[in-house]
This record gives sequence, C-alpha cells and structure tokens, in this order.
Amino acid sequence: MEPHVHDGADGSTKKPSQPPYNTRTLSGYGSATSSLRAMYSIPGSGAMTPRTPGVPTGEDGEYAPLLGQLGRGAGEVEEGSVRSPKVPGERPTLWWRNSTWSKVRYYVPSTAWIPQYSFSLFAGDFLAGITVASMLIPQSVSYASSLAKLSPVTGLFSAAIPGIVYALLGTSRQLNVAPEAALSLLVGQVVDEILHSDPHTHPVDPNAMSLAISTIITFQVGLISFLLGLLRLGFLDVVLSRALLRGFVTAVAVVIMIEQLIPMFGLTQLEHVLQPKSTLDKLLFLIENAFTHAHKLTTTISFGAFAVLVGVRSFKRVCRKYWFIYRLPEVFLVVVASTFLSNEFVWDKDGVEILGSVPINTGSSFIQFPLRKMTLRYLRRTTSTAVLISVVGFLDSIVAAKQNAGRFGYSISPNRELVALGAGNIIGAFVPGTLPAYGSITRSKLNGDLGGRTQMASLVCSTIVLLATFFLLPWLYYLPKCVLASIICLIVFSLLGELPHDAMFYWRMKAWIDLALMTLTFFLTIIWNVEIGIAVSVVISLLLVVRRSSRTRMTILGRIPGTERWKPIDENPEAEEDASGVLIVRIRENLDFANTAQLKERLRRLELYGHDKHHPADEPHRHDANALVFHLADVDTIDASAVQIFHELAETYKNRGVGLYITHLRPGPRQSFEKAGVVELLGEDAFCKDIANAMARVEQATRER
Repeated sequence: MEPHVHDGADGSTKKPSQPPYNTRTLSGYGSATSSLRAMYSIPGSGAMTPRTPGVPTGEDGEYAPLLGQLGRGAGEVEEGSVRSPKVPGERPTLWWRNSTWSKVRYYVPSTAWIPQYSFSLFAGDFLAGITVASMLIPQSVSYASSLAKLSPVTGLFSAAIPGIVYALLGTSRQLNVAPEAALSLLVGQVVDEILHSDPHTHPVDPNAMSLAISTIITFQVGLISFLLGLLRLGFLDVVLSRALLRGFVTAVAVVIMIEQLIPMFGLTQLEHVLQPKSTLDKLLFLIENAFTHAHKLTTTISFGAFAVLVGVRSFKRVCRKYWFIYRLPEVFLVVVASTFLSNEFVWDKDGVEILGSVPINTGSSFIQFPLRKMTLRYLRRTTSTAVLISVVGFLDSIVAAKQNAGRFGYSISPNRELVALGAGNIIGAFVPGTLPAYGSITRSKLNGDLGGRTQMASLVCSTIVLLATFFLLPWLYYLPKCVLASIICLIVFSLLGELPHDAMFYWRMKAWIDLALMTLTFFLTIIWNVEIGIAVSVVISLLLVVRRSSRTRMTILGRIPGTERWKPIDENPEAEEDASGVLIVRIRENLDFANTAQLKERLRRLELYGHDKHHPADEPHRHDANALVFHLADVDTIDASAVQIFHELAETYKNRGVGLYITHLRPGPRQSFEKAGVVELLGEDAFCKDIANAMARVEQATRER
C-alpha cells in the first residue's frame, strides 16, 4: 500500500513527490532503496557526493534524496556512512553557486536561452527576422525623416541598437523593439517647437540641435523606464485605462495622417511658407490647398503606392493559408519598386522630392555620452515629453508582450520588461539622435506568425538593419519622400482599424466612463496637442482609480431564517435583519489610510439608508442603530491611519450610546487595536468569536438596560 502524507490545510492526502528516476522495475520501496543505495554508492566508502557520476540531482544542484532517506532528519546520517553530520541551515557551496546563477538567468534571460538554443528554431527565427527587418527599414526611415524631423540614419540606429539590448534582457520572446509612429511624432513636435521657439532668430546648426534634443529625450525615456522597473512599478498598465490608450492612439493616428497628407499632396514647400501650427490649422490648410495647389505627379505616386500597399495587405489576409503570399514584405517591395521607377523616369527633375544622399553623421564621433553641455541645455524643456513617451511606450509594449505570452504559453515580468526597455533606450542614447524605441503590437504579432520563437529573431532583424544603415542607404537615393508618407499612412490605417471594435465593446458593456475618457482624450489631443490630451486623461484616470479605492467595500448582513448563518442582504433576498436596532456590517477588504477616510460617512449612510440609492436630501429610510456589529474576517491588515480613524469612530458611537462589537478579528489587526487603545476603549467583552456570540451580548446588554 502506498504511503500518504496528510496536508494540514484541508486534511486531504497527497502522494510523496516522485524521484527523478524510473522505479517501475523495482518491486517495492524497501528493495528500491537498497538497490539504489548500491547503484549510486562510491565503492569502499558508501558515501555519495553531489559530484558522484549518476547521482540524480535536483533543480538547485544538490543530489536528490533517495527514497530510503525521505524520513530522516536534517542531522541524521546513514549507518556506516563516513559523512559528517549536517549542520542545520548549512548549504553546500555548489548550491550557493547554482542559486546565484539562477538569479543571473532570471534577471538576464539571454543567459538562459542562448546556451540552450536549438538550431531547429533558427529557420523560423531567421525568416521572421529578415521579414520584420524588410518592413522595419522603410518604416524607421519614414518615422525619422517625416515625423521626428531628423536624419533617416537616426531611425535605423533606433531600430537596431535598443532591439539588441532588449533581446538580451527582455522576457518576451516575440516583442520587436523599434521606433513607433506616435512616439516619433512626439519627438518631432518638441524638435519643431524648440527650433522655432524664437521667430526672430535662426539656429546656427539646426541638425546638431535636433540630434541633441532627440538624444536627451531618449536618455530620459530610458532612465525613467529603468527606474520604474527597479522600483517595481510595472503595475502601471493595470492602473491606466485601456480606453485612455485607445483614445490617445486614435487621436495620434489622425494627427499623423493629417501630417502625412501634406507631403502626399506635394504641399511641403507651401507649408513652409504658411506655417500652420496646430492639427486643426493643418487640416484647414489641406482643405484649402489640396485640390488647388497639389503637385499632380507627387499625388499620383503617393496615392498609387498607398493603394498598392493596402491592396497587397488585403490580398495577404485572403490568402493567409499560402505562406509564400502571407510572408510577402509589401512595404519593402514598394520601396524598391518606387526607387527604381524614380531613377528610371527621373521623377526628381519633375519636382518630386526624393530622399537624396544620407550621410551617416552623428556629430563629432559615432558614440558620445548623452549628458553633455549641448544636450543638457534642453533637459528641462523635454522632461514632460520624456515622461509621456515612457508611459505610452510601456503600455503599448506590455500589451504586445502579454498577447504573445498568452499565445505561446509563457509568462513575462512587467518590471523586468521596464528594465529591459529602459536599458535599451539608455544605451541607444549613446548614439546621437537615436529615437525612443518600444515594442510594437503589429510587428510582434507578425514576428510570431512568421515563426519567431526566441529573441534570436530580433538579433537577426537588428543585424540586418545595421547592415542596411551602412550599405543600403546609398541605393535609396532616388526614393520619393511621398512614398515614405504613404507607408506611414498604412500604419495609421492599422491603428484606426481597432477603434470600431473597442468602441462597440464599450457601448455594448455600457461602460460610459470608458467611452467618455476615450472621447475626451481624442478631442483634447486633436484640438490642443498630444501632451495636453494624454496628461489630462491620465490625471482623470488616476482620479477614478483613487475614487474607487477610497470607497471601503462593505455590506449589511442579515440572518438566513431558521439558521445561525448571516449573509449580505443585497446578494441574498432571503436574508433578514431580524434584530431591531442592530446593524451588522461586514468590511470586505484590508483597511488603510485611503479607504478609511470616508468610513464614518459611509457607515452613517448605511445606518440611515441601507443599500438603497438615495440623495443626501432624502429622508432616512431606517432608524438610528442601537448596536453596531463589525464582521472583520476579511481584514488581514490595517495601517496606523486606519486604526486611528477606527478609534475615533469607536469614540463617536460610544458617546452616542451605541454598543460596538467586533467579530472574527484576526491576530494582526487585534495587535494594532491593542496598541492604539481600541481594546481598552471598548473592553474585552466587545470582541466576540462570531456574530452569534455578538448577538447574544447585544441581547444581554439590551435586557440590562
């Protein structure tokens, strides 16, 4: 008969854990023990060590105890063994080394997956890497030149360096880290604002200023993300509403689309003359000039390229089952085709703006320390943007990481994700002009679809992007800039495509607050600017969280007729308050300074109105209570501020002549009540084992009156 071990929690039985070897051929535990002792013993000594060949080892490096040793104590030694008695609490040196290495593998995941990498995965990782790179190269060039107002080279470095760092430190296996449209737009707005802050002066070297602004923003973004991870603030994705993020992304998509329609219509030169400032000004500028001053060839090329991109992407969705069609890099193909046609038909001579020569120019040297005199000049003016980019970038990244983790069956750590993203941006900032880089939902999903199973795909992608930076850019000399704008507009369509689903979901769920928050974020971003829109919405979202957390969850209990069981009366219609003048309240969460500030008012409302909806001007629905019973089984902790408020509450009820009783009090809160004088104020008789005991004392006190 197999032995069983009783679990003290519920009395159930569990089998002892099985050893890491096969015992199916062994006749019984007795013979198994003797056989294994003989098999794994050192001849002549009978002693076993962790380094003995063939000894089964556990996860921490120590040898696994044999079945015959399961019952021995820590200090007992097998008869005849030459080993010295084990000192309680002592660990072998091997365990300490393995424990340290386990922590290294935890905090630097690449030290775990790279040594164990299977080359059977390389084909999928390589295909995913080159496909994502073929899409990322033109995207990064577009984001840097069209949105961030920087050299295309900065976009390519941003798509390579942070991705390599994240591949070594990140916990997601599919997340692709590179510049994002919304974040690049924020950088571009700051660059444009600082460059044109004084209309009476012109910067001596605008390119150097732009590189310095972008560098200090990226460094701050990395530092903020890194510190948030070290402080274990990865729960930010839970605090901030998804509706807020959807409103922000939608508004940014509209802003980007309006920005890119200007070069698509060939109105860039006219824009420099009229200089429309806000998004609304640019929209009016487009309405007034798109059909009267548009450059016809540029318009034809840009919208033709856009139509091809949308058509190929739609065709790929229809033919998803054909891998050779689904994996077509339509963005890269359009870039190559348009560059070839531009060179062949000399479009630049007809007034079409082309990319031209792109020198790899990052200043005096390729690698520079981010905090220097030139960059520190713009530190204060860019901090608010850096905070905004850090929050929005992390939210987008963690959504993508969690989606892929759920899809492929592994877990991620938001705090370590913050550290990895922060480290990537900090190191990226050492190359002047690098843009902030975060994870992309679209690219990460594509990475997984194409066979990417480890961060080797990101390493392949970053390597190809670096090679393109040094060797491919000269071949893109004749690339029309309006095609880059078309590529960005394709991304905009994918961002806008998720809006109807989310809006309908909130409408169906009658989540009016979420809908209002999403709408508010959208219009504030469009009417004012991106920073105002997201800042106001974040403040409102945090206020809603504080409001909800400040309302103590509590309910009135009533007796189930014919029993000694009390249940919430708002959840159980059969529960009755059968004792006149007695209010039984169950507090259903831990008490702290936040949720006890309004405890007096909440209790007073329950006393006078119960759970019924009411207005403060309404007449009370109930009579004043003569006795109040607190059910505190759900209160595990109570902080000093909450104890202080509870003491004041007890004094108030005692002065009113209301009996106060506390049931199911746990040891921790009981100790806090003793230190604060609550036990002394109420007396030991006020603390009861359960509600039945408290009700008996209430009846006794009533009779004594």
